[in-house]
Amino acid sequence: MASAPYSDLGRLGGPLVKENIMRPLEGVRVIEMAGLAPAPYAGMILADFGADVVRVDRPAVKGTGFDPTRDYLARGKRSVAVNIKDPRGAELALKLCEGADVLIEPYRPGVMEKLGLGPEPTMAANPSLIYARLTGWGQDGPYAAMAGHDINYIAISGALGVVARRGERPLAPVNMLGDFAGGGMLCAMGIVLALFERTRSGVGQVVDAAMVDGAANLAAFLYGFHAAGYWSDEAGTNLLDSGSHFYDTYETADGKHMAVGAIEPQFYAELLDGLGLANEDLPHQMDRGQWPAMKEKLAEVFKTKTRQEWTEIFDSTDACVAPVMNLGEAPSHPHNQARAAFVDGVNGDAAPQAAPRLSRTPGHCSGSAPLPGEQSDEVLAEAGLSDSEIAELRDAAVIA
Repeated sequence: MASAPYSDLGRLGGPLVKENIMRPLEGVRVIEMAGLAPAPYAGMILADFGADVVRVDRPAVKGTGFDPTRDYLARGKRSVAVNIKDPRGAELALKLCEGADVLIEPYRPGVMEKLGLGPEPTMAANPSLIYARLTGWGQDGPYAAMAGHDINYIAISGALGVVARRGERPLAPVNMLGDFAGGGMLCAMGIVLALFERTRSGVGQVVDAAMVDGAANLAAFLYGFHAAGYWSDEAGTNLLDSGSHFYDTYETADGKHMAVGAIEPQFYAELLDGLGLANEDLPHQMDRGQWPAMKEKLAEVFKTKTRQEWTEIFDSTDACVAPVMNLGEAPSHPHNQARAAFVDGVNGDAAPQAAPRLSRTPGHCSGSAPLPGEQSDEVLAEAGLSDSEIAELRDAAVIA
């Protein structure tokens, strides 16, 4: 694995990047209330680009089975363990917010208010605070108080309904579409937008980042296609949802797969050439009635060679064909290695590099992540607490 943030960026107009280069969000203090994947991912993006992200974890309690582990999404962050259900702990969290630029909270609507940490008291104490609320359903609406997960949020957004083959039930695309793309990533963007606006107004605001909103927003172009009559509600019959034979995946002789995306005519011609079908009498590429038959034909051809053999045939061509790599293989792909797309992450495991890439002030993927409460003393001392106050809070199990 590469240890530097990026490989030579000379082709982007920049020099070899050093790890101590100034990053875009340096000087920004973020308080992240510990939660599941979406909020930690939003915090990770900010940390990758230089923000000082302090995660407020819950203290480990003996006998509860709570196992403090390193969260891979906590890379580059610090952790303070505070029992915010204790009034003294909530007061401590409020004090941390007083010196912060951003607060990220991942709880159901009303939870922070019950703790005395809602937008009103925190923004009264710190009017410039960006208060980011990351939930599945959003802060209002009939579903706001319901439990849910990624699959539920993308279901009502319309995004899940398009992820299916013809005649089959929708297939959940892991939890990347709602939790991470529509949730964490757009939450991070909302935070940066609010920070930018604050440079003009001088005041903070609340960011309502709902995964159902974000997933629908990600499907904006599909909604446009549907409105124009170019996209059918019957999944698996459209250009990009496995309906066409030139935009799909195919099994190879060794049980692996190739991804095909040869939409444009010139790319489709190169696909046929690589498959040895260029001289055959085939139907027009856009003859939808022939798509099922052509899909069977391509499936037969792809089964005649291994994934590596097809990769060697299509590499350096414009056929828009690429090998489907699993998580264990992707870091070793030559293109990813050339771009240092993966680096040594937490525990030395391969981790995706910070993205997107900035030529002058790029992000950096830290190889370390804190255990819950690992920097409690350090963070609380920065907030103005004395050693005796910290010791007293620890003895009272308010912090750990």
